[in-house]
Amino acid sequence: MIDFKPIATTDKELLTSFILPSDEQDCDFSFANLCSWHFMTESSYALIEDHLVIRFVTSEGNHEYFMPLGEGSPIPVIEALEACALSENEPLCLRGVQPKIQDKLEQYFPTLFEYTSNRDYFDYIYLREDLAFLRGKKFQQKRNHINNFKKRYAYEYVELSGDMIGECLELEGLWFRASQAKEDVDELSDERRSMIFALEHFNELGLVGGAIRVDGQMVAFTFGAPINHQTFGVHVEKANVNYEGAYAVINKEFQSIIQDKGFNFDENASIQLTSYAPNKL
Repeated sequence: MIDFKPIATTDKELLTSFILPSDEQDCDFSFANLCSWHFMTESSYALIEDHLVIRFVTSEGNHEYFMPLGEGSPIPVIEALEACALSENEPLCLRGVQPKIQDKLEQYFPTLFEYTSNRDYFDYIYLREDLAFLRGKKFQQKRNHINNFKKRYAYEYVELSGDMIGECLELEGLWFRASQAKEDVDELSDERRSMIFALEHFNELGLVGGAIRVDGQMVAFTFGAPINHQTFGVHVEKANVNYEGAYAVINKEFQSIIQDKGFNFDENASIQLTSYAPNKL
């Protein structure tokens, strides 16, 4: 048996030493998400043959694993995971297998895996430069929303901090009540629980964020964290729907924070916008 340890905020330095240098762009690899969604995914980790392996528990109670991260061949690690799965009478299931990972797996194990995908759980990935400057026809509508917002409101953009939890929760409550008629209430409640954990452990998780205030009142906020060396995950983005254009404004303004925080991202860096669906299967 492999000894898997539940992921906690104190594991940040160890886990990110494997995750940040990698090419993984899956929002589930974000350390902040690994911790804040632990109540649902029971995320845990083990070190096997100098590789990091992250494990989740599905809603059916089965185990799923991320592709091992580390230098050298993952073959002995995957063989160890297969043996572990067999001992539990489960098939070995790897999640978040992107095409380049599938190519590697097919080289290592040409007959071991079957591959399925679900577009409902795909992530949205953009270039930071595109969201920061909104050039071209495809961003015309978003520019219009921003211009209309600026005409109607004298707003202030501020950096988000852990002591603004109360304001964030008050705004999220407005958003929740406006959304529950057309969204799954259980999913909204789970997202709220994750968000509260993230806000309460803002600095420990390495989160950064921003907020928009109009007449001193918060009307939008967002936060996220790096997923890898070239990808930043925007984990939460909420706005008062009565302020048309607030979403577009907070999204654009936040790009400057990402660049200024010293993440060493260039203009070709990716920004992942997460319409978060936990337990991706």
